[in-house]
Amino acid sequence: MDTTPAQPANRLPILMYHNIARAPRNLSVYRSLYVSPDAFSRQLWLLHRLGYTGLSMSAAMPYLRGEREGRVAVITLDDGYADNLESALPLLQKFGFTATVYAVSGNIGRFNTWDAQKLGIRKRLMTAAELRQWSDGGMEIGAHTRSHPRLTGCDDLALHDEIRGSKAELEDLVGTPVTQFCYPYGALDDRVVTATRAAGYAAATSTRRGRAVPGTDLWRLPRVQIARHHLLPQFAMRALTGYEDRRA
Repeated sequence: MDTTPAQPANRLPILMYHNIARAPRNLSVYRSLYVSPDAFSRQLWLLHRLGYTGLSMSAAMPYLRGEREGRVAVITLDDGYADNLESALPLLQKFGFTATVYAVSGNIGRFNTWDAQKLGIRKRLMTAAELRQWSDGGMEIGAHTRSHPRLTGCDDLALHDEIRGSKAELEDLVGTPVTQFCYPYGALDDRVVTATRAAGYAAATSTRRGRAVPGTDLWRLPRVQIARHHLLPQFAMRALTGYEDRRA
């Protein structure tokens, strides 16, 4: 297997995280959605050690458009969990990195209503004040709809409300433009992508595997999922080699 990192100009890893916390012992499913703070710190250290800069989606846009080249890894965190602020923010700041949290605007200050029953646990989401603290800490807030539905199953009215409504709510809340979007569950089709572009987002990420190719469709960007069980060599293989690209 080729483990030589690809040239930065060719591929950009958009890393996908959820919780930066230790997985609860009573959690029986989806433990992979948790990455411990220690593991997250080691992953950031490795990127830094190899000369990579961790960037938010907006900061990475010149690289994604093919206008700039460099050793860049894009860092995204889905749903806006409180542990992102508590654990991820200080580590990101330690290494001089930035990141994007995709917030579910209708659940701010609440919990993961879309999958709490399935998981058997309520995971706390950031409050409005905490989201502003995340933003004030140099990080970015992106939109993840209003209620975390599968957008491909929404009618046109609901689709508009979920995509455009989330942008408006978050901009009112934070006071800064929200230009990045993430499709819940990675569910998208041509209609969903068209609605996302029309809402004024500069780019949108999916759950499709692989690293991003500069100049590709900015509203169908793939990501590299980082899970609880990935040891540091596995993280490096997924993020910095063609491993995920071959599985796209």
